[in-house]
Order: sequence, then structure tokens, then C-alpha cells
Amino acid sequence: MLPEFGFLALIFAFLFSLALGVLPLLGYYRQHAGLMRLARPLGLGAMAFLILSFGVLTWNFLNDDFTVRYVVNHSNSMLPWYYKVSAVWGGHEGSMLLWVMILSFWIVAVAAFSKKLPLDMLAVVMSMMGLVLAAFNAFLIFTSNPFDRVLPFPPADGRDLNPLLQDPGLILHPPMLYMGYVGFSVAFAFAISALLIGRLDSAWARWSRPWTNVAWVFMTLGIALGSWWAYYELGWGGWWFWDPVENASLIPWLLGTALIHSLAATDKRGVYKGWTVLLAISTFSMTLLGTFLVRSGVLNSVHAFANDPSRGFFILLIFAVFTGGSLLLYALRLPALQAGARFQWVSREMFLLGNNLMLTLYTVIIILLTFAPVVNDLLGLRTISIGPPWFNDITTVLAPLLVLLLGVGQWVRWKKHDLKPVMRWSAWALIASVALAVLCNWLYAQHINWRVVLGLSLAWWLALSTLKTLYDSTHKAANPLLGLRKLSRSYYGMILGHVGLLVMIVGVTMATQYEAHQDVRMAPGDRYALGNWTFEFREYDERAVANYETQMAFFNLYRNGRPAGELLAEKRFYPVAGQLMTQAGILGQLNRDLYVSMGEPLTADRETWSVRLHVKPFVRWIWLGSIIMALGAGLAILDKRYRRIKLGET
Repeated sequence: MLPEFGFLALIFAFLFSLALGVLPLLGYYRQHAGLMRLARPLGLGAMAFLILSFGVLTWNFLNDDFTVRYVVNHSNSMLPWYYKVSAVWGGHEGSMLLWVMILSFWIVAVAAFSKKLPLDMLAVVMSMMGLVLAAFNAFLIFTSNPFDRVLPFPPADGRDLNPLLQDPGLILHPPMLYMGYVGFSVAFAFAISALLIGRLDSAWARWSRPWTNVAWVFMTLGIALGSWWAYYELGWGGWWFWDPVENASLIPWLLGTALIHSLAATDKRGVYKGWTVLLAISTFSMTLLGTFLVRSGVLNSVHAFANDPSRGFFILLIFAVFTGGSLLLYALRLPALQAGARFQWVSREMFLLGNNLMLTLYTVIIILLTFAPVVNDLLGLRTISIGPPWFNDITTVLAPLLVLLLGVGQWVRWKKHDLKPVMRWSAWALIASVALAVLCNWLYAQHINWRVVLGLSLAWWLALSTLKTLYDSTHKAANPLLGLRKLSRSYYGMILGHVGLLVMIVGVTMATQYEAHQDVRMAPGDRYALGNWTFEFREYDERAVANYETQMAFFNLYRNGRPAGELLAEKRFYPVAGQLMTQAGILGQLNRDLYVSMGEPLTADRETWSVRLHVKPFVRWIWLGSIIMALGAGLAILDKRYRRIKLGET
């Protein structure tokens, strides 16, 4: 009876979300304050029923209710309790329930933290989000019921959670990513509300900025967690593979990055209103497209949740309605979006525009390369495969242009800046950046690698530009420290975000160009030298742990002959699922990772193994840079002016 109660709660959540999508909007058009004030209680009601539904499903997992089909497919009685909880979102139906519940959290958050927003604007914003919530609630009810029963003969035990997902990374990665995906619906709702109401001044952008930053923070951390999870769990040693579902997250992240920069221009200077609205629509649309990719079966991926064309069609219908409707409204309102402040060719506005165009071009290329194999197949053309080299080559061309624009754009003045000082400083900064990059490369490797020089030059370019930005903002103060104290939190957030990017550039450059790896045959007692490091296979052991059996290889590490640490690499066999998983052994240091993964046993007694050894310089800087960027955006959210501004102020 409890699963039916959970499904009934889901139906009530749909009814509340549908009412939220319709009644406040109707109240706005009729100027009926009572209907508009229903937005907050309706949002709370939808959230309450979704929490109840999610709680019931979690209870079903914790109590091994194998009368529920979804529990059968994604759990097992031997599964530890914490993986039973994370298994709730380990498959399609449960992850979509988490998706809509998180959306209801965003709706209630907007209601709670937008008390200074005029009633009509709040009503329309929440109504737009309510329509999105209703659409995905309907998707759950009609195509993806997580409470579907296995009757009349339920199995005695479940099929187990996918071993790939039995990892602490699963507990954090999907919720973080969904918070980002769903959070961009707030920027979309504000943009559509501004179009509907006709209140297209810069204040709507100011209200939207903190919400967009929050969504971007979660998505950045979610993508970084996914990258880290794949790095240590799959045993392949890589951190990004350009998998279609990886791209499905990267695409809205890139557009979201463009959006937070464009919102800054619209907020501070009243420019690019039309472009900012279009970016808000496009970013949200790409989150819908990403949801479609993961759940339709159109593209094959290890990350995909479902392979059901009917579900894909439903999501595609949602995508078409919201994207088509919003673009039609945008076209009708376009004349009102043309006005804006004037500025010269050399100004921060122009560099922000260049930054946006580069990010958008990069996004479009990734979309085209990701979908090209599918389009070719649909058209009956020859099968093509587009792998990482294609994406890496495009990144190598576009990333330097983007970073060069970013470096200058962060310190030039709004509206107008003299060309000569810009050219003079840029020339000296480029020379200094290349010289410092060559020096760093030589000190590290005693030779010159021009790809490394390019990457490090970009990092030094950003570092010098950031220092100039701080100098220009504080040198006129009587006391430079006092000048630093007067800078806003959003300003420091910008600085921190750009520092995070340069840290990531260093990590990507060094890890890709100076990684050393070797596949070797090893048995206990064997040693293998890789550069200054020696890996010793100390011993082998087998154990039964919880719901899997593990084959463990213990390694000693030596640097220049001196003991430097220990590693444990594993092969885990999950008997219920019948799958074998690799667990890499990693010794992480700030400037390098020592990494061991087990391949296949080469002898019947499992004493001799195929082993892959890695020395990966600065690879952790990739994730460190992501964290710093997220901290920068988080700091910008705390800017006091976002808490005191009223719509209509400029």
C-alpha cells in the first residue's frame, strides 16, 4: 500500500504544480492579487508532496520492498544502507523524481528570498517554474512511474545497483549536477517574465544574477565531481573523454558561463538585453536537451539512464514547447530589447561580447560534433565516429582566443578605453607571459615543449591581467590595503573565478603533456621504474567485503631509491550483478599523482597481473581550479547589493 501512497503524493504534486503554473499567471493577466498570492503556498504544497513521494521511495529501498519494480532493478538486500539511499537516484525513474524535487526546492527558494520582488513579477516567475515542474511531473506519472509494482510474483531479492554506481561519488555527483541543471530554470523564468510583463530594464538581470551564479556553482562542482569519480573509479586514468553525456553537461555549463558574464553587462550598463534574454532561454533549453540525451537512448553512453524512445519523445515534446514558445515570445518582444547604453569598440562591453561569442561558438561546435554521428545515421549516410581528438583540436584553437579576450576584458573600463595603452600593455604582457612560460617549462623538464609553452603562457597572461586589475582598482587609494577592503564581493568573486581558470589551465597543460604511463607485467616482488619513481608490487590478497569480492594488490613507492608511500589497487567482483570493477590506487600530491590500476590476471593463480602505472603531474590542479572558480561565483552571490535592490532600480 505504501508505494501507491507515494504515487498518490506524486499525483498531488502534479496538481499543485499545474495550479502554480496557471493560477498566478491568470492572476497577473486579470490583475487579481489574490490569485497572484497563491504562488507561494502552491509552490510549498508541490514541494511537500514531492518530498513525501521521494521519502516513500527511499523507505521502499531501505526496507527491501521487492514488490516495487524500480527497487528490484536497482537494489539488493546485501547492499549497504548508504548505497540503498543513493540507489534511489541510481536509475531513470528515481533520478527524475530527484530532478523534480530539486526543482521544487528552487521554486520555494525563489519564493522565500524574493520578498522585495513586486507581486506581479514574482507571480509570473513562479508560474513559469510551475509549468516546467508540471511538465516533468507529468513525464514521471505517465512514462516513468518509480512505484510500479512487480505483481503477482515479486522476486525474493533485487538485481543490485550498478557496481559502477556503488561509490561515494554517486551520493554527491547527481544531486550536485541536478541542482545546476534545474537551477538554470530560474534565469529562464526571470527572462520570460521580463518579456511577458515588458519590464526589460537592467533590474531583472540584477535579480537573476545571484540565482544564475548559484546554479553555475552547483553545475561546476557537479561536473568536477563526475570527472574525479571517473578518474579514480574506472581505472583508465583519464579525467575527460568527450563522452556524449559528458558533453550534455558541458554544453549548458558553457552557455551558463556566457550568461553570467552577459548578465553582468546588462546589470551594470543596461546593454545586451536581447542577447542576455536569448542566452537565458538557450541555457535552459540546453539543460532540457541534455536531459533528452541521457534518457532517450539516442546516443550510447556509459552514463545514460534509459533507452526508451517513448520517454525520449516526451522530453523532446517538453523541449519543443518551452523552447519554441519562449523563442516566439522573444521574437515578438525583440523591438523592446534593442535600446541600450552606448559604448566604443575598445571597452569592457566589447570584450564581454567577444567572450560571449567565443563561448557560444564553442558550444555550437560541440553540439554539432556530438550529434553528427546520429544525424548521419538518420540520413542513411556512412557511419562516422567523432572522438576526443576532434574536440581537443577545436579546444586548442578556441581556448587561447577566449583567454586572451578574458585577460584584457577584466581590466579595461566600461564604455570607452584608449586603444594605445591597451595595445602597449598587451604587447608587454604577451612577451612577459611567453618568457615566463618558457622559463617554467625549462626549469621543470630541461627542454621546451611548445604546447606546454602555449598553455603556461595563457596562465601567465591571466595572472598578469588579474594583477593589473587589482592594481588599477586600488592604486589611487591613499592606502592600498584600504583600497582592497573597499572592493565588492562580486569583484573579488570575478578575480577568484579567473584565478581558478588559470589554475585549471596549468593542470590540463601539464597533465596532458607530461603524463608518463606504462602497461607492464608484474607479480609480487617485481619492481618497475617510471622516471624518478619506482613501483614495487609488494603483495597480493583476496577478500570478501560486504556485497562484493575484492582482489587487492599492494604497492610500495620509491623516489630516487627512497620510500615515498604505499598504494592499494583493486579489482572488485559483484556476484549479484556479475560485473567486475577496477578501483585505482592513487597517491595524490599537489604537483603530481602516482596512479596504479589493475588489468587482467596473466596466470591461473592470479599472482601475475597486467598493471598500468601512471605519473600524472599537476592533474589535481584541474579539480582545484574548478573548486576555486566555484568559490569565486559563490563569493559573488554574497554581494550585499543583491539583497537590497528593488526591481526598477538601475
